[in-house]
Amino acid sequence: MESTGGPYLNTAAVTSPVGIARLLQMTFGCTTFSLVAHQGGFSAAYGTFCMFVWTFCFAITVFIITCEFTHLHSCLSISWGNFTAAFAMLATLMSVTAAVIYPLYFVQIGCYPIGCEVRDFRIAASVFAGLLFIVYAAEVFFTRAKPGQVTSYMATVSGLLKIVQAFVACIIFGALVNDRQYSKYVATQWCVAVYSFCFVVTVVVVAFSITGKTALLWFPFERSVVVYTLGAVLLYASAAVIWPVFCFDSKYGSPQRPGACAKGKCPWDSQLVVAIFTYVNLLLYVVDLAYSQRIRFVSHL
Repeated sequence: MESTGGPYLNTAAVTSPVGIARLLQMTFGCTTFSLVAHQGGFSAAYGTFCMFVWTFCFAITVFIITCEFTHLHSCLSISWGNFTAAFAMLATLMSVTAAVIYPLYFVQIGCYPIGCEVRDFRIAASVFAGLLFIVYAAEVFFTRAKPGQVTSYMATVSGLLKIVQAFVACIIFGALVNDRQYSKYVATQWCVAVYSFCFVVTVVVVAFSITGKTALLWFPFERSVVVYTLGAVLLYASAAVIWPVFCFDSKYGSPQRPGACAKGKCPWDSQLVVAIFTYVNLLLYVVDLAYSQRIRFVSHL
């Protein structure tokens, strides 16, 4: 356990710009899921996901504020700077997703058939969900690494991009659930293997950074991450070529959406989502590779 010294309570944890942002996160998060639980209502997988996002982010934010205010984070065997930076980025992505999904599926202009009171609660919850995303994005902005600064890896652009890459991969996996046709060809199975491999390695990189164990590895962590990022660029480049060919070329798939395909359960729609986010992740890995050439970080911050 580290010796913190000084006062037992860290008032900067709630008075600094980052501390204020976290207090607003806690307030907006609690308000959002309270409005939904009290009267707004939620249902199906989309609503359950939104409630999970708001409650999960609220709980972790309370934990972070408590630990920093009381210096208890010094008792934890993790890299606190990496943990908070990674969570802020993840919470930003999750909260913006919920802020889009909830009003899209649950908010309507008219009162029928849910009633005006329920409609108003849902609109209010959507507003606070948007504010929640803004304050999480503000924390990412405040804590990101400045040019030339030696900092925690997860606070750098490369580290933050690792969270985004993993999140995009989860979207790809979600789309693959409705697309069982990828097993028809070895080429599309290769693409799924690429998505899975890159996702697992990215999560491992994040996990090692958060636990602060990178210095214990027998190989140079930062160089290995750069080599992996280069490999991920090449792997995703192959998937970006193969997937559209075997899904949308008339020889292997369908260049146009089948007319009889059910909305929301159409494999063609899922294939299109996978193709789009394959290119998104390819771009993210390219940017990551470019930034990783000029960053400096330490594992214990």
